Amino acid sequence: ETEERILRMLAPNHVKGLTLLGGEPFEPQNQPAIVSLLRKVKAAYPEKSIWAFSGYLFDQDILPGRLGDPEITREFLSYLDVLVDGPFIEARKNLSLRFRGSENQRLIDVPASLTAGEVVLWSDWQSQGKGLKK
Repeated sequence: ETEERILRMLAPNHVKGLTLLGGEPFEPQNQPAIVSLLRKVKAAYPEKSIWAFSGYLFDQDILPGRLGDPEITREFLSYLDVLVDGPFIEARKNLSLRFRGSENQRLIDVPASLTAGEVVLWSDWQSQGKGLKK
């Protein structure tokens, strides 16, 4: 029922994508349900972007498969366009940053990072034309 509601909410053309945040999407117990939802989102709306925010680090925690079933984590990553990784740190808070709250957080281009096998930072869609599907 919740998945169907989310899919209906994504239907309008002015909705450009889905962002996963709040709690921790990459906690092992959360991943199977999120992957189930993302499969349906990508099948119904392949043009919509999917972003996620995580307090975990992409290259140290997520990509190496340290958070639950590595196959589920890898599938989860395959649906993401951008991952904002790293915990919010009050001492590094910076309100001038786009899409993140503290200077330690990174905006990662997930497809490019998976292809390269290393972290590739996301290029701003306004200047580079990637990362956010129009």
